[in-house]
Parts: sequence; C-alpha cells; structure tokens
Amino acid sequence: MNVRISVLLIASIMTVFGIITVPDNISAESNQVTITPINEEISLEKTITTMNVPLENKLPWGTVKGDASDYVERYPVIIQFYKGDDPVHFAQVDVKGDGSYEYKFRVRNMDSNTGEFVNIFEGEYIVKIFKVIPNANYWV
Repeated sequence: MNVRISVLLIASIMTVFGIITVPDNISAESNQVTITPINEEISLEKTITTMNVPLENKLPWGTVKGDASDYVERYPVIIQFYKGDDPVHFAQVDVKGDGSYEYKFRVRNMDSNTGEFVNIFEGEYIVKIFKVIPNANYWV
C-alpha cells in the first residue's frame, strides 16, 4: 500500500472533556463524564461517548485519544466498545507522562481469502473510557 493511501486511511476520534475532533464521515458525540471516588486519594473517571461508523466507510483505522490531563501513575486507561448492550472490543492503554493516551484500532480489514474489504465496525457504538484520576481535594 502506498503512502498516499495510508495517509488517507487514518480516522481519529478524540474525546476528552467534551472536546471531540471527528474526521470526514465517522462521527462521535460526548455524552457524559462521571467521577466515582475509589478512596481518599483517587477516583475513577468514566467518559461515555457514541461512535458512528457509516456503512460506506473506506478508512481502515480509528483512534481514541485523550489530551494531557490529571492522571494517576501506574493506572492504565480502559476503553470498551459496545454495540447496543453487547460488548464488542476492549482495550487497555498506558497513560504517557503528560497524561495523554492513544489507542489505535482497525475499523476495516481485507479478507485474505477473497481480497475484499470487510467492515469490522459498522453503525453506532457506545464507547466507555475509564481513567484513574487524583481527587481534587487530595494534596500530597
């Protein structure tokens, strides 16, 4: 595959605190962020968003990214994809030193037997992103 096609085939979905960048024809909408205390020092931040991949999608990759923000070291970000109530795909990614994270996943693939492209993701999905954050009132 040449570089030009590779560059055209990247799709990004960015969700952090309601800031979303949506490429071409894949859409996402931030729905809610909830914070649940774990103990006196840390809490679990859960972001729920929807992802819509159209039937005519030609892009093979999707990306879930989070911008630099509060995080607790040694706790990964958990990303879960659901089609309705059915779990479809789960991932765990490390948080970088600046608090950002990125997970790249296949949206479309080529069947090696037929040579035809197959959509792995198609339609609407619920995406849940879990991240451990420090409590606002906790001071080290």
